Amino acid sequence: MSQPAIEIVEVSPRDGLQNEATPFTTEEKVALIEGCLAAGLRRIEVCSFVNPKRVPQMADAEAVLARLDPTAFGGAIGLVLNERGLDRALATPLEEINYVVVVTETFSQKNQGTSVKDNLAMAEAVVGRAKAAGLRTSITISAAFGCPYEGEVSAEQLYAVVKKVADMEPFEIAIADTIGVAVPRDVHERIQGVQRIIEGRPIQLRCHFHNTRNTGLANAMAAVEEGVTVLDASLGGIGGCPFAPNATGNIPTEDLAYMLDRSGYGLNCDLASLFPVVELLSDKLAKPVPGLLTRAGLFPPVVR
Repeated sequence: MSQPAIEIVEVSPRDGLQNEATPFTTEEKVALIEGCLAAGLRRIEVCSFVNPKRVPQMADAEAVLARLDPTAFGGAIGLVLNERGLDRALATPLEEINYVVVVTETFSQKNQGTSVKDNLAMAEAVVGRAKAAGLRTSITISAAFGCPYEGEVSAEQLYAVVKKVADMEPFEIAIADTIGVAVPRDVHERIQGVQRIIEGRPIQLRCHFHNTRNTGLANAMAAVEEGVTVLDASLGGIGGCPFAPNATGNIPTEDLAYMLDRSGYGLNCDLASLFPVVELLSDKLAKPVPGLLTRAGLFPPVVR
């Protein structure tokens, strides 16, 4: 029996680069995005409209967008954290934005400088305005499994936020293990709980895992087993949150794609075409990226 197709949302140009000390020029970011597109990836988190003093790597959002081919905007995503960010996004050709709501109070203050309650109110305002402007809007619920400052996050804490976000009816909700503490059992339980909340609503479910404790790929498969068909990943496994200590490493796009392909799931990318893009990143960063597939190679080996 054939498995469903899994959509990989590529986050390396934003979530991947934002935590890297090596500065990337606008042209290098555009080359990265173009490499992703050439490999078949269509939904790509290309930039964020945040305070450049807090996240210097993302200071050139408008410049990056100005250099992209118009065909990229069918799946290009910009991160927005407040109405000022939305105003900037609305002045660009973007057709999709993503907003972030953090489950815990301390991390919400560290990440966005606001309480969970006020952030939810801001999310509602942003979603309303974005919808009115014709933008697709997703909301990522961050620290859904654990918090770097408060520790354990209960399922009830997560579900309380999910219910409020679901009432805003974004087209998609992403559940994020921002600091990479989840294990597959947690994923099975919480995805089932979230699915019960959004059942009957026109909301797509997406998952975003970090590989901080080497459980990211196992968690991704657990989500797929629960029916999730959209997963975030970052080429080479680069990235992390600047405001979450030790939250290193998204799951590597190429490793995820290999696992899904060998498991019989359809993909929205060409595995071999990802290799040169990962090499581009590794050369620029002057260090091996965390992903393993480009070191080991495809299997069966490609004969040249």
